[in-house]
Formats: sequence, C-alpha cells, structure tokens
Amino acid sequence: MPRLWAASNFLDGRAAAASVKDRFTAAAALTPFTVTRRIGHPYQNRTPPKRKKPRTSFSRVQICELEKRFHRQKYLASAERAALAKSLKMTDAQVKTWFQNRRTKWRRQTAEEREAERQQAGRLMLQLQHDAFQKSLNDSIQPDPLCLHNSSLFALQNLQPWEEEAAKIPPVTSLV
Repeated sequence: MPRLWAASNFLDGRAAAASVKDRFTAAAALTPFTVTRRIGHPYQNRTPPKRKKPRTSFSRVQICELEKRFHRQKYLASAERAALAKSLKMTDAQVKTWFQNRRTKWRRQTAEEREAERQQAGRLMLQLQHDAFQKSLNDSIQPDPLCLHNSSLFALQNLQPWEEEAAKIPPVTSLV
C-alpha cells in the first residue's frame, strides 16, 4: 500500500509542475513583450573572439643576439629597439615583448637567488651560534691562582649567568 501512495504522490507532483508551467505560459501570453531567458554565461552568446596568434618561435641566432643585448642593456630606447629588430629580421613589437618577458624572468630569478642566499646566511648563523654555545659548554674556566685562595673571588669567577634566574626563585621550605 505505501508503494501506491508514493506513486500517486509522484503523479501529483508532475501535475503540480505542469500547472505551474501552464500559469507561466499564460502570464507570458498576457504580457505585451516576450522575455527570453538566456541559458549559460552571457558572454557565450556574443560573437566568438578572434583566434589567438600562434606562439612565435625565434631562431637560436636571434635568441643568442637578444640575450647578449639583454646582458649588456636591460632597457632599449625605441630607436635601439627598431635597429635591433631590423638586424634580426623581427618586428619592433616582437623585440619589445621579448625584452618585457626577459626582464620579468630576470627579476624572478634574482629574487629567488636573493632568497636562497638569505636562507643560506640564516643556516650559517645558526650553525655558528650552535658551535659557539657548544664551545662555551665544553670549555672549562681555568681557575685563577689568586681566586683559589680567596673564597669570595672563587665564587665570583665560577658565577654562571644562566644560573642567575634559578637563583632568583626562592626555594619552598614548607607547604603549611
């Protein structure tokens, strides 16, 4: 019996959906203008964009000359750029774009190198601090012959600064 009830519920739902659709079409017929609903992203309905220009591949000679020039000079004036483009049989825009991209790569590489140097310097400092600390622990203080005979001077010579904080905390004598 419950199975029949579920089937009738399903049919009632379809009927309700159909009546909503009928009301929507009836309301659309009453309005003087038709509202069209777009499906998908609004930019999909526009004219398709122009095809992208394929990636330009430069010859090894061109790249070598561009790299040599970049090594000497990071920025080119428009006359220099035009002369270089003409000598390499490239357009002015290609040389300009190549230099822009190469400067971006150069900045990224120098930033990575600086970061690696900074990390290496940090590791070196930690190692030096560790070595100095280990040496201070291993080196015993040579007693001064004058201090051996004077108990106050002997106590001052053997005073260790890291034990100073422990001396500030008073010992607990009783709990009551």
